Amino acid sequence: MKLPESFYQQTNVVKVARQLLGKGLYTRIDGEVTGGIIVETEAYSWKERGSHAYGPQGAKRTPRNAIMFDKGGHTYVYLIYGMHYLFNVVTNRPDVADAVLIRAIEPLEGVEIMKARRGKLTNPFHLTSGPGKLTKALGIDRKWNGKSLLDNEVWIEDFGRKTPSKNIEASPRIGIDYAGEDAKLPWRFTLKGNRWVSK
Repeated sequence: MKLPESFYQQTNVVKVARQLLGKGLYTRIDGEVTGGIIVETEAYSWKERGSHAYGPQGAKRTPRNAIMFDKGGHTYVYLIYGMHYLFNVVTNRPDVADAVLIRAIEPLEGVEIMKARRGKLTNPFHLTSGPGKLTKALGIDRKWNGKSLLDNEVWIEDFGRKTPSKNIEASPRIGIDYAGEDAKLPWRFTLKGNRWVSK
């Protein structure tokens, strides 16, 4: 069952980032479905310096981050280092710019298709164990920015089971040293012991 719109419109982005662990992220391209279990997430809020929407005088809207200001339940996809696309889930109410970065998935469906998209790998766990890796495996690029997670092109599946707190590890987010003290926030969540978590 797909997650309902109400899930994405919860007002606590950190809570949503935790709740997304264990859910399934899927894409359908030319009738072919690929996807897997979300095993690593990071929360971002306009109130803190790690976010693309952060501004000293309040939330800062730009052409790149505009979709973050939409209602929860859309995708926010952007390019970093000129080479990697990152996939985010927009959360909260309209004009509240919060999002969850999906950093890694454990492959579940369409694995051979994902391998073909990724090319030859020396380590099989490198298939989707990082935010740029999983987007390439799932066929996601900037054209997927702003898509609804309620459609049949990209969606998140609820398997009907809750991930126990004892199976979740919290730690600081990766690669945001520019965020100063906010870089220390324990807003990265991983499934404990899962081999697909990014290194």
